[in-house]
Amino acid sequence: MKEWQKFSLILGVFLVAYFVPFNHPRVEISLLEAFHMLQEYAREHVLFCLIPAFFIAGAIANFVSQEAVLKYFGGDAAKWLSYTVASVSGSVLAVCSCTVLPLFAGIWQKGAGIGPAATFLYSGPAINILAIILTARVLGWQLGLARAIGAVFFSVVIGLMMAFLFHREEKEKVQAVLGQSFAQEERRRPVQNLFYFLLLIMILVFAAWGKPDETVGLWNVIYGVKWYLVIILLGLLAFILVRWFEGDERSAWLESTWGFAQQILPLLLGGILAAGLLMGRPGIDSGLIPARYIEVLVGGNSIQSNLFASVVGVLMYFATLTEIPIMQGLLGSGMGQGPALALLLAGPALSLPSMLVIRSVLGTKKTLVFVLLVIVMATVAGMIYGFVV
Repeated sequence: MKEWQKFSLILGVFLVAYFVPFNHPRVEISLLEAFHMLQEYAREHVLFCLIPAFFIAGAIANFVSQEAVLKYFGGDAAKWLSYTVASVSGSVLAVCSCTVLPLFAGIWQKGAGIGPAATFLYSGPAINILAIILTARVLGWQLGLARAIGAVFFSVVIGLMMAFLFHREEKEKVQAVLGQSFAQEERRRPVQNLFYFLLLIMILVFAAWGKPDETVGLWNVIYGVKWYLVIILLGLLAFILVRWFEGDERSAWLESTWGFAQQILPLLLGGILAAGLLMGRPGIDSGLIPARYIEVLVGGNSIQSNLFASVVGVLMYFATLTEIPIMQGLLGSGMGQGPALALLLAGPALSLPSMLVIRSVLGTKKTLVFVLLVIVMATVAGMIYGFVV
């Protein structure tokens, strides 16, 4: 950390301690709410979502050949192939905006181009098949269909725009990657590695399997046996790690996993605290910004209401599927259909915690462009949808 950064941090802490009215009831509640949100995130998402994602990211860094990443995600890969693979692979995981971060960091570290990487980053939390189905059931088929079309379209367009805006840097990255040696990737086990990654992904999917609202149906059946499935999968994983992998490979995997955790966790948990302080937990009016202000500002279908919904969406943290009951409450309070779609397209894909981590991976400029693209496209989509409906 540079000296001016240290000074800025010390000055910021001093100013907060000096001026913030900690004895004000709203401030007291907001501070407590920030830690409630952090505890809720730790209990519901860190162990069963984030940690499996860290292990997958570490596996990508060690066991996915760089040639394979360049073939499917590289800057010089065929666009139809790279963007299709990026959007499909992201959507299959059905993760939240924070769980997708280690996976994104893993493919980026391996040489993925900014376009396919951005598509993967958006598609993971945004193109969630179950969330889209529930949106249609709870909020209406029109909003569900608009969300599905918008999310798929956005993932590709945002990736293409990022690749276009940073094409010079992409060329430099491609040349740098092509100049690297792949000698360290001599041990090839394509079938074993495929099964290994499949196990890791299945562990993530089943460990994060949420409790359904209904008491019957396939989703509920899987939820009832998910921990038995996870235990079986963990046993298979332990077996293949011992039988198929050398000791130095297992050590390298753990080191990479720990490296991603060190890079991402502090920023992520700090961002969760900040989001809880400002906005409160989703559905609970306890942040510094009162929920009634948000409800008033997202009525109608003006550019201001759609823009405000998009900005609020990228700042709030939504766990997978929690955006639907929240939207149901906001629509009942007078939220317009256009702003509702804008928030659904911007909210699940980004959050204040995820933006802090993305900046540590991509840098400030690329992160700002990515966030602005999401906000602008969500705003425009909301206005169009609100006009049509």
